[in-house]
Amino acid sequence: MTWRRRRFLAVSLGMALTSCAQLASRQPGAGAPPVEVSEDSSQRFIGFIGPKAQHAPRFLDIPETNFYCLRSFVDRRTGETAHQLYVSDSYFGAERDWSAARDSAGSPLQFVKISHDEISCDAGCSYVEEFAAILPESELRASPGGLAVTFISPSGDEKTIVISGDRIAAQLAAIDAKRGPVEPAAARAGPPG
Repeated sequence: MTWRRRRFLAVSLGMALTSCAQLASRQPGAGAPPVEVSEDSSQRFIGFIGPKAQHAPRFLDIPETNFYCLRSFVDRRTGETAHQLYVSDSYFGAERDWSAARDSAGSPLQFVKISHDEISCDAGCSYVEEFAAILPESELRASPGGLAVTFISPSGDEKTIVISGDRIAAQLAAIDAKRGPVEPAAARAGPPG
């Protein structure tokens, strides 16, 4: 992985965490847009956060728990785009420590561990984990009928999340509508020094 790609992914993760904080405080309402679009303060990156969906019942009936969403980040200068299936998972019992992901063909996907916290162990342990799988854009565009991603823990637990074709189409349409022209290399280099 090149330093430029690592930097892009690091900035994307930073934007993702910021976007998640904003997303967690936003209550969905009637007429809410299907994909939330935001820009970082430098206006170099555009973030796209798809609508949340439950992958399991709410933990202790608490809103904003046990959900997933698509997240995408576009670098306006290079046109490079990073896509993630983001998951928030809260549960009782043995610690899962999600650590890997694969697509429906069994091919490994890059796994991103975002956070892992013990909620309580007073009357049995409970945990909350946030993690993501990096999704290649080519795979998203080739999956109009939907895409399944399976997350795996070291103990053998598996969680499969199916992203509907409608969610994928809405995410890609929002990106295609907002993505501007890529700046020429000379403009990225800045003025001669």
